[in-house]
Amino acid sequence: MVFKLKTNLDIALGSCILTALMGCQPSGQSHPSVATQENTTLANAGQIELSSSDVTVLEARELVSGLPITGNLKANKDAFIKARVAGELMDMRLKEGDVVQAGQILGRIDPIEYQRRLRQAQETADAAKAQIDIAQRQYDNNKALVDQGFISKTALESSFSNLQTAQATFRAAQAGADVASKALDDSVLRAPFAGQVSARFAQSGERMGVDAKVLEILDISHFEVETTISATDSTGLKIGQEALLKVEGSTQTFKAVLTRINPSAQTGSRSVLAYLQLKDTQGLRQGLFVQGTLNLTKRTVLCIPIKDIQNYKAEPFVQIIDAGLVKHQSIKTGISGYLSTIDNENKWTEIIGLAVNTPVLKSHLGVVRESVQVKFTQVGEKL
Repeated sequence: MVFKLKTNLDIALGSCILTALMGCQPSGQSHPSVATQENTTLANAGQIELSSSDVTVLEARELVSGLPITGNLKANKDAFIKARVAGELMDMRLKEGDVVQAGQILGRIDPIEYQRRLRQAQETADAAKAQIDIAQRQYDNNKALVDQGFISKTALESSFSNLQTAQATFRAAQAGADVASKALDDSVLRAPFAGQVSARFAQSGERMGVDAKVLEILDISHFEVETTISATDSTGLKIGQEALLKVEGSTQTFKAVLTRINPSAQTGSRSVLAYLQLKDTQGLRQGLFVQGTLNLTKRTVLCIPIKDIQNYKAEPFVQIIDAGLVKHQSIKTGISGYLSTIDNENKWTEIIGLAVNTPVLKSHLGVVRESVQVKFTQVGEKL
C-alpha cells in the first residue's frame, strides 16, 4: 500500500515538472490562441513594428450624423379602377404590366341597360317640354283676355301656376336624363393617369357590382419611401433633408429628399410617418424594401473610427504615438456619424482634445503597453 501511494506521488510530480518544462497548460485548460499570444507580445514588448495600415491619422473629415431608416417603396400615384355602375364587364383585354395612357379606355360595362334608361329619361323630358309649350300658350291667351276685360285675373293666375308646374316638371325630367347620361358615361372605364397595370381583379363576362375592383394602375415614374420615425427622432426632421438609400435587390445607391412629414403621431406607437422622394427611379418596383440613412446634420470635425476607442479604463482613451512611443490618451467624444455613406458598419466619432495629424493605433492591435517604442516596417515611413 505504501509503495503504491509513493508511486502515484512520483507520477504526479513528474507530470508537473514535464508540463512546466514544455510550457503547456495544466490538464483541463485550453492552450492560448494565436491572437492572444500576439496581443500579449505587443503589450509586453519594448518595441513593436507597425505599418501605415495599423494607424489612423486624426484628420478633419465631413461627418454626417444620420438616422437609420427603413421602409417600402410606394408609387406616387396608385389608383384602383372600379365599376361605377353594375353590369357585365366587356372588352377587358389589359393584363399586368401593360402600359396605359391618361384617358385610355380600359374596358366597358354592358351599356344596353343604361342606353335605354337614358332614352326613357330623355323622352320623359321631351314630353315635359311639350307641356310647357301648351301651358305657355294658355297663359298668353288668358293674359290677352284679361287685358281686354273678358276674363278675371283668377283665370290668369291659374294658367300661370300651370305654366310654372310644367316648367318644374321639365327641369326634373331633364335632371333625370342627365343622371341617366352620367350612368352611361360611367359604364366606360378610363385610365385616370398614364402608368402601368399592376393588378387585374376581373375578367370579361363577369358580373360587376358597384365599386367592384377591376384594375390597379401605378405611375412608376416617381417613387417615395414611407418610413416610421420615433417620437424622439422626429423632432430633428426638416423638409429638404437628404438620404442615401439601398433598395432590395439592387447594388445601386439611391438619393432621396424628405418631402413630407405627417403632422399627427400614430395611435399606440406614437411614431411619426415621414415620406422621402427618390430622385432616380430607374428599375424600381413598388413594395421593395428600402433601408438607409437620413442625413440630419453635416459637420467637418476631427474624427476616427469609433471602434478604435478603448474602454478598458475609467475613461475612454485612444492609443496614440507621441515622440515614437505609445501613449494612452484620455479623450472626449462629440457627434457620431458616417463619412457621407450608408455603410453602417463603419461609424466614426468626433474626438475632442487631440491635435490634428495625431497618429492613433487601430483596434486590431489590441491594448499596447505605454512607452513601447514604435518602429515602422517600411524604410522612411514615419508618422
